[in-house]
Amino acid sequence: MPPFPEEPQIHESAQGPRATPASSRVTPTPRPVPGPRSAVPPRPGPPRPAPPAQRAAGAKPGPASTPDSSAGSAGGRGAPQIQLIPAPAGGALDAADEAVDLLLDSGRAPAEVLVLTTGDPHPWTAHERSFGEDAYWRQQDAADDVFYADGASAGQAKPRPVVVVAANGGDDTVKSVLPTALTRAQALLIVCGDPQQINSVLGAGV
Repeated sequence: MPPFPEEPQIHESAQGPRATPASSRVTPTPRPVPGPRSAVPPRPGPPRPAPPAQRAAGAKPGPASTPDSSAGSAGGRGAPQIQLIPAPAGGALDAADEAVDLLLDSGRAPAEVLVLTTGDPHPWTAHERSFGEDAYWRQQDAADDVFYADGASAGQAKPRPVVVVAANGGDDTVKSVLPTALTRAQALLIVCGDPQQINSVLGAGV
């Protein structure tokens, strides 16, 4: 019998590239629930004070809530969506600034956003109030920019589609500001702070 031809040898190099083990993946930072995409005009008036250069450790956005088709509808009277961004008290203001930037980047108009603080006022609040209370509240009535209010004046803030709360201190103030923020948010409430504290005030809705 004729000898069988030798079977071709499959060399390791011919088997294609080896699969490399997947490197550890970085979970993308979730963005706040975007609003309707619209052209955002240049923001008039004095520039908003920039957030501090150093972000506090641990002030990272948490998982975003599932969008509710009825939440962003104009004039919707249902309860707003609630999104929690875990942050220590010292980093809550930075987290709120980042949330505002992401909201504007995703299409929200500046006039749709209200920011409330529970501890120290936002630098924008302090800056605007340096011109007097009347000038400060006219900024809200003009409704052409993001408006910032502290815990003491949260009750005077007018409703807006999105309310961002920086729980940056003042346990008693947190308990009073969060329910107020819930009534001012027409579509979305974003709370930056300690999850346990926030859940104890707002309950299981967070």
